[in-house]
Amino acid sequence: MSQAFGGRLREELDGFRRDRVYKSLNYLDSPQAARVLMEGRGEVVILSSNNYLGLCDMPEVVQAGKRALDRFGAGTGSVRFICGTFTIHRELEQALARFVGTEASLSYVSCWNANEGLMPTVLGEQDVVISDALNHASIIDSVRLCKAQRKVYPHSNMAALEELLKAHASARTRFIITDGVFSMEGDIARLPDIVELSRKYDAVVAVDDSHGTGVLGKHGRGAAEHHGMLGDIDIITSTLGKALGGAAGGFTAGSSELADYLTQRSRPQLFSNALPPTVAASALASVQHLEAHPELVTRLNDNAAYFRGRLAELGFKPIEGQTPIVPVILGETAKAIRMSELLLEQGVFVTGFGFPVVPKGEARLRCQISAAHSREDLDVALEAFAKTGRQLDLI
Repeated sequence: MSQAFGGRLREELDGFRRDRVYKSLNYLDSPQAARVLMEGRGEVVILSSNNYLGLCDMPEVVQAGKRALDRFGAGTGSVRFICGTFTIHRELEQALARFVGTEASLSYVSCWNANEGLMPTVLGEQDVVISDALNHASIIDSVRLCKAQRKVYPHSNMAALEELLKAHASARTRFIITDGVFSMEGDIARLPDIVELSRKYDAVVAVDDSHGTGVLGKHGRGAAEHHGMLGDIDIITSTLGKALGGAAGGFTAGSSELADYLTQRSRPQLFSNALPPTVAASALASVQHLEAHPELVTRLNDNAAYFRGRLAELGFKPIEGQTPIVPVILGETAKAIRMSELLLEQGVFVTGFGFPVVPKGEARLRCQISAAHSREDLDVALEAFAKTGRQLDLI
């Protein structure tokens, strides 16, 4: 390797360490669950997982993957349009469309791929894409890849969104893209207002519901169900790597014409191997399990409300909300990182985030609650928060 190139990488890595933004990986040696075995740490309570419904180690979900491994083999060996489409893909896509309330869906190897396979495919120079300022990085990258005019409105500011829609009335397509649940804040998109504006200005609405699928709504069907709007959202992208089994994969759901068009032209679909059958099968089992057990969503909501309320009673200031994402604002990045380290020493793993992931002065611990957490798990974590908060003079 070039000495100059290697030297630059080392210098920048040293800068990450000085700025205390260097990320060290923690290795787990057990299934993702409410408590896991972490190498060098023993058993720890996990408060940083997207395993919202506890399905990562659910026996029937695991068994579905094992059966698919025996039936379909280890991988697809091809892209979808050549010979990489298996019957399990069709079963999963039909189930996902039914679950989120659309005509059809198309699976991808990740929701990142689903997002990057959407806007660059359906939008061109005659179109405009309008994105919320706090949208996920995968949406931002997808917007950058497409040739449409690119506009950003301040987070959840409907007046600004309407002004942009007015200003681009001559565009062939006005395309609004938003997260359903914003991952760092835990707040929910104002979908009723967004859809109302879309109808007024003949725009398309797309929602990345990765943190809403399996989480929001009485049956976990996402942000649309939460707002009583199933069937009213034009396009939904989401993930299979969070509440729905936590393995990998993503999907785009919408009209049958959209799914067909993406099959024909979406580059991540055309040039990447299909979702492994084992993952498709475990995700399908997750959807079926959730449909049969909506009480998981109730348990998740109860756990999140309990944890958020108890944190406030201790003297912390968690952001208010209705989701299992419970951010605790600490201000300084170094303080968030230090508190995360001290909590891990007490057997509680929760990640600290600072600039540039969040704005300067808004460093935080992002707690993520699961239906798999028992009250004992949450109380262990709360006791560690209390002890660490006093140690750092935060409460």
